[in-house]
Amino acid sequence: MSHHLNAAIENGRRAWDIPTAVLFSLVTVAALIGVPLFGYVYGYTRLDWTMSGILYLISGLGITVGYHRMASHRSFRCPDWVKAALLVAGGWALENSALKWGTDHARHHARVDQKEDPYNATKGFWYSHCGWLFTKDPHKTERFAPWLREDRVVMWQHRWYIPIVLSGLALPFVVGLSAGGVGDGLSCFLLAGVGRVFLVLNSTFCINSICHLWGRQPYGQANTSRDSWWVSLITLGEGYHNYHHTFQRDYRNGPLWYNFDPSKWLIYGLSRLGLAEGLVRFDSGDRAR
Repeated sequence: MSHHLNAAIENGRRAWDIPTAVLFSLVTVAALIGVPLFGYVYGYTRLDWTMSGILYLISGLGITVGYHRMASHRSFRCPDWVKAALLVAGGWALENSALKWGTDHARHHARVDQKEDPYNATKGFWYSHCGWLFTKDPHKTERFAPWLREDRVVMWQHRWYIPIVLSGLALPFVVGLSAGGVGDGLSCFLLAGVGRVFLVLNSTFCINSICHLWGRQPYGQANTSRDSWWVSLITLGEGYHNYHHTFQRDYRNGPLWYNFDPSKWLIYGLSRLGLAEGLVRFDSGDRAR
C-alpha cells in the first residue's frame, strides 16, 4: 500500500482531516450562533446586508463560472486577467484552490456514484453534502484533470490561495471600518464575511447532495444526477445537474431560455464583450459546436 493510502487510512477507516474539520466547525458555529447573536444584540446595517449580497454573488459566480465551468470543464476560454479575477472571486468562497477543487470535481464526473467519487451520494445526504470533507481521501486525483497543472493562472491562484482567502474576509471588515469604525467593521465582517462564506459553502454543497438525491432526470438516468430548479436559485444556475452530467462541457447548466442560470448569462455577456471565446454548447443533445 502506498504512503498516500497509509496516511489516509487508519485501521481500515479513513483518517480524520483535522484542519478541515476544525475550520469548517469554526465557520459553522460562528455563522449559526455568532452571526445571529450579534445581530440580535447590536443589529446589522444596510451596508452589511448590501456587502453580503454583493460578495455572495461575486464569490458564488467565482465558483460556478471560474472554478466549475471555466477551469474544471473548459467550457470557454478567456484572457488571463479575466481568468485571474474569476479565480480570486472563487477563492473568496473558502472552497480550496481551483486546482484542488477542479481535480476533485473531475474525479466526481469520471467516477460518479462509485467508490472513488469524492462526494458519493450513494453514501447518503450528509456524507455527500459535507461529511466527505472531514476525512482524508485515499484516492489520487491528479490524473483526472491534468490540464489544471498546465494552466499558469490556476497554479498562481493555488500558490496564493491563503492570501486570497484572507483578502476576501478582510474586505468587508475594511469596508465597514471605513464607514463607521471598528464596530461597523466587525459587523460587516461577521455578516458579509463569515455568514456569507457559510451560505456559499452550503449552497455549493447542495449540488453534491440534493441534486444527486431528489429531482427530475429528463436527460438521462445513467447516474444519480438530478435537475432541481429551486437549487438553481441559490447556486446561480447550477441546479440543472442532470443536464450538466449528460453534457458536461456545455457552458450552460440550464440550456432552455427560461432556465434560471446567471452563470451562463455572465459567460455569454463576457463573450459579447470580447472577454470570452470558444463557448461550448450542445444542440439536441448530440453534438458540440
